[in-house]
Amino acid sequence: CPLPPCSAPPAASQLPLPHIFPIPKLGAGQPVAPQRGEHQRRATGTSFPRAQAQRAAGLQAAVASCSAALLPPRGARRPVAIQRGCAINSSARAPMEYISTRGGVGAVDFEGALFSGYAPDGGLFMPRCIPTLDRDTLQRWSRLSYRELVKELCSLFITAELIPRDTLNDLIDRAFSRFRHKDVVHLSRLKDGLNVLELWHGVTYAFKDLSLSCTGQFLQYFLEKKQKHVTILVGTSGDTGSSAIESVRGQKNMDIFVLLPKGLCTQIQELQMTTVIENNVHVFAAPGNSDEIDEPIKELFADVDFVRKYDLMSLNSVNWSRIMVQIAHHFYAYFQCAPSLDTTPLPVVEIVVPTGAGGNITAGCIAQKMGLPIRLVAVVNSNDIIHRIVQHGDLSVSESVKATLASAMDIQEPYNIERIFWLLSGSDSHLTKMLMEQFSVSKSLKLPEDLHRKLSKTLQSCSASDEDIVRAMQRCWENNRYLLCPHSAVAAHYHYSQLDSTPRCCLASASAAKFQDAVLRAGLAVQLPPDITTLTSMETRSIPLEPGQDWAQKWKMRQNQFPLKTHHSVHVLHGESNQLKEIKGIRLPRSQPCNQSKLICP
Repeated sequence: CPLPPCSAPPAASQLPLPHIFPIPKLGAGQPVAPQRGEHQRRATGTSFPRAQAQRAAGLQAAVASCSAALLPPRGARRPVAIQRGCAINSSARAPMEYISTRGGVGAVDFEGALFSGYAPDGGLFMPRCIPTLDRDTLQRWSRLSYRELVKELCSLFITAELIPRDTLNDLIDRAFSRFRHKDVVHLSRLKDGLNVLELWHGVTYAFKDLSLSCTGQFLQYFLEKKQKHVTILVGTSGDTGSSAIESVRGQKNMDIFVLLPKGLCTQIQELQMTTVIENNVHVFAAPGNSDEIDEPIKELFADVDFVRKYDLMSLNSVNWSRIMVQIAHHFYAYFQCAPSLDTTPLPVVEIVVPTGAGGNITAGCIAQKMGLPIRLVAVVNSNDIIHRIVQHGDLSVSESVKATLASAMDIQEPYNIERIFWLLSGSDSHLTKMLMEQFSVSKSLKLPEDLHRKLSKTLQSCSASDEDIVRAMQRCWENNRYLLCPHSAVAAHYHYSQLDSTPRCCLASASAAKFQDAVLRAGLAVQLPPDITTLTSMETRSIPLEPGQDWAQKWKMRQNQFPLKTHHSVHVLHGESNQLKEIKGIRLPRSQPCNQSKLICP
């Protein structure tokens, strides 16, 4: 995969310094009318002028100054380097603790990491000790189902004192009860050696249902136990929002606020969010791309007092729980595709991972650290920052985010790269903090030579254009009568470009049914399942956010005026249909015209 030309980082980078139920008859139906596909829209330009760089630096300073309020009491343990080689068979195994990648706060347990977004020092939580698995354990696990693998893995990272093992098993069974496939995930073995692990048999037809359904159960367990309420804030590029909503919808002790990039999701992705009419679900349509939506979210999490007041947390992949569950994808893929576990050394399997914010590839890096003999390939679309950093150590944003067929990967700031830096640097929190602060200010970073060498040894990478995606979708259909979604096609593109016979598994992140525009672009057709076709006739609810306004500040003002635990209602004219929709907020007289631009929240 040839690397597109990229410019050298500016001088500012030298500054020191975050279901069995496959889609019925996919490809056999009549072509559907084109929808508001991502390839039909102009990408929102993302630039980083000096004012924005100064704002980022100010936010960083605010996080640093506020983090003191959350430091552990005197005598509490401070973060130390990760403990290597924590054998899972040891009866004296220490309780699992989590520390920040930036080293500025004390250790927390799984519950503390679960109920956090970013760590108070701006970093991301990682386990202090990553367990290592011996050969006997790998061979025993190779006979487990995906469901059982998730249980085994989670039990390594969640102590029985927090969630007893029987209860943990029940929570995971409950999480997967809504999946359409009896095995939860399914491996399709296709021609040309193409192995596709279908991770999309959940409610929203996306791989994020796997980790978020479990995370929702873990949250509910602790909230019921402690009679607490939390506020969940999520930014989405398409699939995270609907999966997060489904994981907590209808729960009285959780309110979820989702910011979606208006016009940059597919119609189905957007409808999966806006048709959920529940008292605890609040959807906001914001201008800009997913990176720009992340900015006010980071700003809110940087306000420690605000976070404390409303028990603010995130279900984006900054949340450790999501990374933890996704580790199982790599173990299951390995066990399904390894030719034999009776050889010495164990065979290597290549896992090809469509990559956006980097949560799934981070899970793969952790699986490697645990002793799984896999080779990881991060595959991206034309927004190729991950590809450039693997190939050249160049972590710098382009002038704009390109709108592509694989819209969920239209990302330029893959925040989980911070976890990978921390892992590969030997848990060097000082170096990780310096690198991420520099990137936050300048949006450009050149990796130290030693760290880049380790990264290149750990990961391979590939980028795919829209034309590459279309060709991969067409070839897979012609050879197998099997439809790939555009994100999964990025992985298939890499596979088709390889000439060796290495055992390989491509992770399929979503169903093609969610991306009709891409399917049509490839000259193919998709028959939609009933639960997707009914979305277009359902009531929708969302609140538009206006450009040029301080969304974070307005959300704070509204929250201070109307706490989430006391619900109020408002009737607002929604969209061109002029239908009355009920949302949470202030109460307006029915006779008074409602100007949506006045309802700017969060």
